[in-house]
Amino acid sequence: MGKFSKIKKVQQEEQETAQEKMEWEAAGAKDSSDDSSDESVRESENLGFVNLKLLKIHQNDDDTHPTTEQSEVTGRRAELWTNRERVLVLCSRGADVRTRFLMKDIKDLLPHAKGDSKLDQQKSLKALNEIAEMKNCTKVMYFESRKRKDTYLWMSNVEKGPSIKFLVHNVHTMKELKMSGNCLKASRPILSFDDAFDKKPQLKLIKAVLMQTLGTPHHHPRSQPFVDHVFNFSVGEGDKIWFRNFQIVDESLQLQEVGPRFVLEMVRLFAGSFEGAVLYDNPNYISPNVMRREHRKGQNAYIEKQLAVKASNVKQAKVSEILAEKTVDLVGKEFDTQIPIADESEAAAQISAQIEKRRVRKKKSRDTKYTGSNE
Repeated sequence: MGKFSKIKKVQQEEQETAQEKMEWEAAGAKDSSDDSSDESVRESENLGFVNLKLLKIHQNDDDTHPTTEQSEVTGRRAELWTNRERVLVLCSRGADVRTRFLMKDIKDLLPHAKGDSKLDQQKSLKALNEIAEMKNCTKVMYFESRKRKDTYLWMSNVEKGPSIKFLVHNVHTMKELKMSGNCLKASRPILSFDDAFDKKPQLKLIKAVLMQTLGTPHHHPRSQPFVDHVFNFSVGEGDKIWFRNFQIVDESLQLQEVGPRFVLEMVRLFAGSFEGAVLYDNPNYISPNVMRREHRKGQNAYIEKQLAVKASNVKQAKVSEILAEKTVDLVGKEFDTQIPIADESEAAAQISAQIEKRRVRKKKSRDTKYTGSNE
């Protein structure tokens, strides 16, 4: 039964197709006069469609096969682009809003920067070296946030080191400042350093790391051939580094601040990339946790009070030592009238007689006088 049903279906389909052919032939016989006038139009439309297809194919061939001039330009750029430095910029998970906006501003200022997802704090910092190798980056800028209050900046050379750990103070982003200055997004900056960077060896090393990390390579594909802003680095108290970004307004070299602003305080300097021996430890650095604990417990007032008590105790001890010493009263010996004089002259005898008379008078005046009362 299944075979016969299939045969019937095939026969019905053949009959339907034959009827459709008959209907089309009858319609063509009636409208033969109308079709003869429209054939020329259809042929012209078909020819135009074919020409458009040929033009598109030709354009695609031009795009896929660039001209010799374009290839020469790209070859020259590849030859001139010798400094292939790339910077990986990322932050830790749990970073605050201000840190994220600061990281975004730095990415906008550095055309040779690459981003990545946030790093989990449970992972070790050595994982950043592997991430940088996967991204084909040679430098790393890592913003580490702790307790959503303190922000640390790691700057490292992935290949051979060194790596520097900074504490970031006084962060002000571009959106927060709203300065009047403005600069091109991918232009190359001028790096301006204070003279104090050449006086200490640790500052010389920091200067070299900043130049290699923040300096845009010449002839970089994403950079523009313009120099219209300046990165200024100045050294303050305790070797703190102040960062400012200024726009070069015109040929008169007038400057207008663009932003962002922040201050870097060096914590430690390591020989390797996120590891290795400690080359320098900042003696002036105080942890933010210690400062908050002292402020919370009032350690400063207590210490001042203890120092005042110690100073008063020392003063009292010195006074007691001076009073305990037995000094000889030379004045009493020289002018004591009761000492007998061996050789008395006439003048001396007269003076001694007068003194004795006065003593007798004083004794008599001290005696009780008669008041007339009967006892």
